[in-house]
Amino acid sequence: MADKLSSLFDTDWPLKTLIALLALYLGGAFFIGLYWNSEPDPFNVAEVAAQSAEANHEQQTVGYTSTTTLIKLGDILLHKPGGYLTNDVTPPGVWLDNIPNWEFGVLVQIRDFARAMRRDFARSQSQSTEDADIALAEPLFNFDNNSWAVPDTEGEYARALVLMEKYRQRLTASTEPRAQFNARADNLANWLQDVQSRLGSLSQRLSASVGKKRINLDLNSILQPKTGEEGDEDFESKTPWTQIDDVFYESRGSAYALIHLLKAVEVDFADVLRSKNALLSLRQIIRELEATQQTVWSPVVLNGSGFGLFANHSLVMASYITRANAAMMELRELLQKG
Repeated sequence: MADKLSSLFDTDWPLKTLIALLALYLGGAFFIGLYWNSEPDPFNVAEVAAQSAEANHEQQTVGYTSTTTLIKLGDILLHKPGGYLTNDVTPPGVWLDNIPNWEFGVLVQIRDFARAMRRDFARSQSQSTEDADIALAEPLFNFDNNSWAVPDTEGEYARALVLMEKYRQRLTASTEPRAQFNARADNLANWLQDVQSRLGSLSQRLSASVGKKRINLDLNSILQPKTGEEGDEDFESKTPWTQIDDVFYESRGSAYALIHLLKAVEVDFADVLRSKNALLSLRQIIRELEATQQTVWSPVVLNGSGFGLFANHSLVMASYITRANAAMMELRELLQKG
């Protein structure tokens, strides 16, 4: 009996309990992390806009679907399983890698579309006054995506979404001041030009996974005397192996957001797209981008050589994005020339 009592006061039991609790916490965090690391499902932009209009007693005017889609993407960014993970400093969020890069891809497209709304969509012409709510919301979307202290990233993005909701409400209001959404061909072409630049950059970064010599096109803009050495314009571009999956999931996030924004544009710019015979071109771009969202069955992003034994997921992603980018160039030409 005395031995049993003495064992209860064994000096090792606090340490053993602490180790057991730590192991339980880390094990639970691991499985929660697996759940948090899954990408959100796509949504139907028309249905989401219709549900929002019904819930808020609003009319679906031109621009309503695009604005609602932007708000929905921001809501997914903040409220998907695990919430916003990029700025997490504790397990399991701090362990995760894929979803934070996916979040950044989505965020870049949100920022670009918010800028397009502030610069073009919500203004009747270049000399007109910019919309007050969007003028406040757009900088908030550009707040540091990795800040966890005061102010926190989630709080700034949430404030931006509230302002976008105020703009959407004024878009359907019958009283002044009303908001504008100008669904013109030139406005759409300007935003598509920004999208093209993003897709072109992603395509190059994805293709650099195998490491190939490239021509330094930046030299075209540099006036300097010839050095006399051949091959000065050549350089090797290769993504570090530790960043292969980062670029891959950033591309998937960017494509995810673009798919939904382009589908919203199809609704709000329907008349323009039909008049320019550009509707099918837009749908082809969406089709190419949807191929980037196929399930990745491999537990890791493979980085085989171009014609090697193993797959190279980055090159497959790059092929879809490049095709979408080429189709976008054709779409812009249709919008500009008709």
